[in-house]
Amino acid sequence: MRPWQKALMYILIVVILAYFMFPLYVLFLYAFTNPHYTFFRSYPYLYPVRLTLKNLLEAAAPSLSGPAIKSLVVATLVGLITLALALPTAYGLSKINPLISYMVIVLLFITNLMPSIVIAIPIASTFVRLGLYNSDIGLALAQTLITLPMAAFILLGTFQSIPPELEWQARIDGASLLKAFYKVLMPLAAPSIAAVYMLSWLFSWDEFTFAVLLSPISPTLPVEIYISVDRGNLLAALALSFVLTIPAIVLVVLMQRYLRAEYLAGGLKG
Repeated sequence: MRPWQKALMYILIVVILAYFMFPLYVLFLYAFTNPHYTFFRSYPYLYPVRLTLKNLLEAAAPSLSGPAIKSLVVATLVGLITLALALPTAYGLSKINPLISYMVIVLLFITNLMPSIVIAIPIASTFVRLGLYNSDIGLALAQTLITLPMAAFILLGTFQSIPPELEWQARIDGASLLKAFYKVLMPLAAPSIAAVYMLSWLFSWDEFTFAVLLSPISPTLPVEIYISVDRGNLLAALALSFVLTIPAIVLVVLMQRYLRAEYLAGGLKG
């Protein structure tokens, strides 16, 4: 690559990063800047002026701990339930005709093609009768409807890419089906499993529709942000929005090595 081409590539990367990071930067300014320099100006400053923790402290009232804990618990449950259902589903589908297995995956994705509110309303009425309404496990089960097709699709490609001879050899050596699955297949599929868990966790962390309909009494963080906006407390909503992004950023940074095309496409690293 010629020097001018390399320089152009770096400039393009910087421009793209700036484009995607600018909203987060503005969110930071509004969350930690005195409102006299943001809300009460026709042209707010685009650089830090009189930074303050007042907005965040107002948002971090006792009402914040409950939604934050609920969001963490539900997101963790969604990741675990998704893996518990997607792993055996993808493994079983990998053993049948590929055309049939992908037809099943397409059918699973029909849920994602429908508006969330269309699915959430009948689920809410059912959960009221089952005693799952406004519960962590009920909300997690509902959100898993959206994450399961994606997880099964990724893991299906992963299991299909693993040479079947490895499993056969383990079975010949005396391993049971479950032992061969956990001792041979799961370690090989670990990167894709980590990617699936992270994507499921991130979806649940900022999901709104299911949360507002299925758990209105003890809301999650996204619902709490909506309540703050509805009450006119925009500063608290901005501070909460900034807090909402922190775990997502930390999780992506810690697990960014799994966000690769071969893992998300269902393949294994060669």
